[in-house]
Amino acid sequence: MTAGLSGTLGSGNIGRCVLAAAACIAFSISAAAQNGTVAVTGDGTSAATQKPSIGDTLPDTGKGQKRHGKKSIDPGSAATASRDLSGPPTAEQRSIVALVNDEPITGYEVDQRAMMLSGTNIQSQAKANFQAIIKDPRTSEHLKEILQQTARDNQGKSREQIIAIFEQRKKEYGMSLQRRAFESARASALPAMKKQALEELIDDRLKTQEAKRQSVTIDDSQVDMIVKSIAERNKMTVEQFQKQIGGSLEPIKGRIRATLSWNEVVKKKFAPLINVSNRDVDKLVASATSANDDIELQLQRIRIAMPAKIEEHGIAARIQDADKIRQKFTGCQSTAQAAMGVTGARFENLGKQRPATIPEPTRTLLLNAANGEMLPPAVNNGAIELWVVCGRDAVKASEVQRNQAEGELKQKEFELMAKRYLKDLREDAHIEYRIDVGSK
Repeated sequence: MTAGLSGTLGSGNIGRCVLAAAACIAFSISAAAQNGTVAVTGDGTSAATQKPSIGDTLPDTGKGQKRHGKKSIDPGSAATASRDLSGPPTAEQRSIVALVNDEPITGYEVDQRAMMLSGTNIQSQAKANFQAIIKDPRTSEHLKEILQQTARDNQGKSREQIIAIFEQRKKEYGMSLQRRAFESARASALPAMKKQALEELIDDRLKTQEAKRQSVTIDDSQVDMIVKSIAERNKMTVEQFQKQIGGSLEPIKGRIRATLSWNEVVKKKFAPLINVSNRDVDKLVASATSANDDIELQLQRIRIAMPAKIEEHGIAARIQDADKIRQKFTGCQSTAQAAMGVTGARFENLGKQRPATIPEPTRTLLLNAANGEMLPPAVNNGAIELWVVCGRDAVKASEVQRNQAEGELKQKEFELMAKRYLKDLREDAHIEYRIDVGSK
């Protein structure tokens, strides 16, 4: 969350000033792993937990067994919330949920994978939760209180000092809202993740078993390097990343290991069969569409300077001035006129701007605004700002290089073959479901 907040400080809409992209982790394992080579994507985590002996299983009811690829039950979706995974596995979590060619998958592994999936597949819900929090009038009121309390608590300090204190409090509050939105989304998504978690773990077992048969091994250092790379791309330390995905790195490490080993197995088996023609490469380069386009925003802005001595009365007066400007605004042609006569107000025609040059959360607000819309006031850098979006233009990105196009086509061929290969392994495997995760 950056320091910039936008919102109508005096009219109950200040909460909108906190809008920023919801916390999300993009686990691009293939991109991190391939290092310039074609990578075959694949999901799955082989969690490095201690495997129980067959004697540790719950009694087999005779239900949920599969022989040679035919399921007798649907594992279903989980109906319970997440368990605490910070301590050692409980007796229930050590129970064997499924066997894959006599290799067990435990309830603990399913819980770990479900926790990881719930932290990686909830971006949309977390963003929706965050937007709902921002629109809540209580958020607006609380932000207004922060601004006014900062002025009261710091009387006698310089204008710059008060602004710096407010910016820090504003940032901390925005980050707390993001955390609340993310945890709420995770809690609601976790039960439904267990079925997906179990199926991915089954695929993992099949992939690692096939890799072992073909003498494919992956070094621990290679896995650790990718984990560190993922954390760095998400601007986290490895420790912060570990906390973000549920408290354990073993699920993501297992998933990476399964993906890398499966990549090697598929490349070893199918690489000689892949052939991409120059005609196909030319066609892909020529068909580059607006999906890779960038955007330029046509922007205007009004800045209302804060009073030399920051105090409640002065801030309230500036907020009222901003509200009056918004009331007079009828479109981009009226912006300059609306600012006239307001003390300390300065109109700026910013022209075309790339979104990347604008700090968050203003950037996200502008991208989501309609053409001809004025955003609610934002307190930034010692002034109240009113941003206006007057239009947007698509800017063509750099042309895709031929080697990139060729790699993309090869990747698609590998993925298709890998999918068929895994399907064959499932059909030939002995998969036995011992516990219906949908009932747990």
